[in-house]
Amino acid sequence: MAAVEFRPKKIRLVAGACAVFLVAVFTVVGLLLGDTPTGVIFRTSDQVAMVCLGVLLACGVLLLTRPRVRADAEGVEVRNVITAHRFAWHDVLHVSFPDGASWARLELPDDEYVSVMAIQAVDRDHAVTAVRTLRDLHRTATPPGDPER
Repeated sequence: MAAVEFRPKKIRLVAGACAVFLVAVFTVVGLLLGDTPTGVIFRTSDQVAMVCLGVLLACGVLLLTRPRVRADAEGVEVRNVITAHRFAWHDVLHVSFPDGASWARLELPDDEYVSVMAIQAVDRDHAVTAVRTLRDLHRTATPPGDPER
């Protein structure tokens, strides 16, 4: 089976819309800061700072679009919001999606697991397809009689 890649779908749309909204709101607020009847004097630097603050907040929201999972016959790479890990298939016990969980996870030895934020419950059919594909790759790479398991 060829290499596959999955990313979340709905969160990318929501985060993109929120990022645009944040930049727009902070830009408007920054532009309106110049004239206030309160006697407070806002300088151009204050206005620019408001726009920059909106851009920084938007960048923070866009971090939610970063999760990705890539898998091939050798293993799986999980990139979440900040961290990224690569696991060989023989190090993975199961690919699971527990009831009530927000995202899938890779079950590892010693009762450890790694969340796969790229496969989210809100994506429904996309998540089902992704989990099934990862399970097929895992099953193919780790035969039932594998002595390492």
